[in-house]
Amino acid sequence: MAQAVVPAMQCQVGVKAAVRARPAAGAGGRVWGVRRSGRGTSGFKVMALSTASTGVVPRLEQLLNMDTKPYTDKIIAEYIWVGGSGIDIRSKSRTISKPVEDPSELPKWNYDGSSTGQAPGEDSEVILYPQAIFKDPFRGGNNILVICDTYTPAGEPIPTNKRHRAAQIFSDPKVVEQVPWFGIEQEYTLLQTDVNWPLGWPVGGYPGPQGPYYCAVGADKSFGRDISDAHYKACLYAGINISGTNGEVMPGQWEYQVGPSVGIEAGDHIWISRYILERITEQAGVVLTLDPKPIQGDWNGAGCHTNYSTKSMREDGGFELIKKAILNLSLRHDLHISAYGEGNERRLTGKHETASIDTFSWGVANRGCSIRVGRDTEAKGKVTRIRNPKLFSFFTSSAPTGYLEDRRPASNMDPYIVTGLLAETTILWEPTLEAEALAAKKLALKC
Repeated sequence: MAQAVVPAMQCQVGVKAAVRARPAAGAGGRVWGVRRSGRGTSGFKVMALSTASTGVVPRLEQLLNMDTKPYTDKIIAEYIWVGGSGIDIRSKSRTISKPVEDPSELPKWNYDGSSTGQAPGEDSEVILYPQAIFKDPFRGGNNILVICDTYTPAGEPIPTNKRHRAAQIFSDPKVVEQVPWFGIEQEYTLLQTDVNWPLGWPVGGYPGPQGPYYCAVGADKSFGRDISDAHYKACLYAGINISGTNGEVMPGQWEYQVGPSVGIEAGDHIWISRYILERITEQAGVVLTLDPKPIQGDWNGAGCHTNYSTKSMREDGGFELIKKAILNLSLRHDLHISAYGEGNERRLTGKHETASIDTFSWGVANRGCSIRVGRDTEAKGKVTRIRNPKLFSFFTSSAPTGYLEDRRPASNMDPYIVTGLLAETTILWEPTLEAEALAAKKLALKC
């Protein structure tokens, strides 16, 4: 039987009972899952499990994993866009006559915006503009995933199209000259289906206190590793610049890191990685949430810490530029907070490795601040290589580098908004001299 996906990619989801998909009502007892191929060269495979008929299973599996390359030049392109809530992801498929290498080779498309909360019923057509292409880890072959943004038929970006504004910022000559790098730490929580409770937690109850779960191993401490690993490999296959993953402080919570990414690429890579994660949890029968505080009480929330540097920060004397950037960020704290994710006030309480949402702060090696700076950067008074293992050497290269970490963004933030704002505030925006002096005094910054 033909394999659809890269041989090195494997996935075994659904080992624990809590991970297995449950039969949908009226579905004839069929359950969708993912299994490890039993062959020497195994792939990421979709399997249809059925309690009603053994004859259906192999036929569905064969069709789902069929390699169409020997029979046609046509490919399947999955057009992906952000929906009306600003956090939901939508997609639909179309046939393309031949393989493509650049989004400019793809046609624009449209969809019913009244069904996604993005257009009125009497004028519902929204146009999809292809912007970035990734390999499809689910269909394999020459099939592709396509990041799109959204416009009216007249060519105006609709209100939920945050990519358009970010692209404008990143195409500004001043920003281009600074070559902004981003490393984004995406946290997420896995929930059991139907009960909306974290994976691995007793239904209606709580596990032991936080402490043993961060980067942990063992069936009593790590819940959902197969999903994390499947996602990691799928992202690598797709061409996403994923740089690492780890279990988080709250059980059932995970994190992966994407970067370093330059400019608009950072937002594209985060959105496509979220899409892939949604698809994998869909197959595993597990619910994905990006809620910044899924469980109230003495449990860590979920953030999307954004590490950032410019060309000037990565050169000798860069620490002074980092301090100037911190000063600018302090003066636009309210603007950034308003755009850093819905429900973030439940997370940014000053507890559980967060700063208060109401107060801007910065510190060296302090995870309780709004902005964190690496200790080596501060000690040397100039740029340095990053050695923070949490970041998996995001910005390490043949050249020394300096950065700051914005710890305010929530896990459900829009990466186009966050990365665009960081570049705008630190490169394009200039405060008045009076405001700058007052902020520097308040923050004890000597720029």
